[in-house]
Amino acid sequence: MAKRREVAVAVEETCPRCGTARAPEQDYCLECGLRLPVAVGTVAALRRGWVRRIGWYPGDWFWLALAALVVASAGAAAAIVLGRKHAEERPVTVVAPPLQISLPTAATGPNGRTLWPRGLDGWTVVLSSSPATRGQTKPLALATGAARRGLLQVGVLDSSAFASLHPGYYVVFSGVYGAPGDARIALETVRARGFGGAYVLRVAP
Repeated sequence: MAKRREVAVAVEETCPRCGTARAPEQDYCLECGLRLPVAVGTVAALRRGWVRRIGWYPGDWFWLALAALVVASAGAAAAIVLGRKHAEERPVTVVAPPLQISLPTAATGPNGRTLWPRGLDGWTVVLSSSPATRGQTKPLALATGAARRGLLQVGVLDSSAFASLHPGYYVVFSGVYGAPGDARIALETVRARGFGGAYVLRVAP
């Protein structure tokens, strides 16, 4: 129960970027200025119930995908019933709309390092950041070492290429996530692998 409470707090009661406490109706973090995920309403209530029962959260995209699946299933069922009813009068061909769920995917670049998906506004776990003036040698070496420790989707970002990041840094990251709650859950694993200073960060083009 303590772990589930910790996950619920991380998802809704603190800023995903800096960890500062936030109020449910608060739109922006007072510490770092990040636009905060919605903490009130139907989606937030579903999120809390999921975390209390299961202990982790797949991300707010799950409810949109579930709603699309329900609509598609209802449409298909209605089409089948209608087709059987009028089969003797005239043939009816009905094709249910396909369910489309978009999940973050990341390509692999040189030396096996992950490239941030072009145009994706998402979340990741930062292992380290260093001034670009010091060069890429140490960040690239750190990324290689993190991958050898078993971390997934490890890469290096040039912060100057992303509007949400402070320019002039090389950022070593692990993971590409569509929701801050997913990144928060992954953060525990990253810290357990020896990166105690790791933190969750939004990456937007």
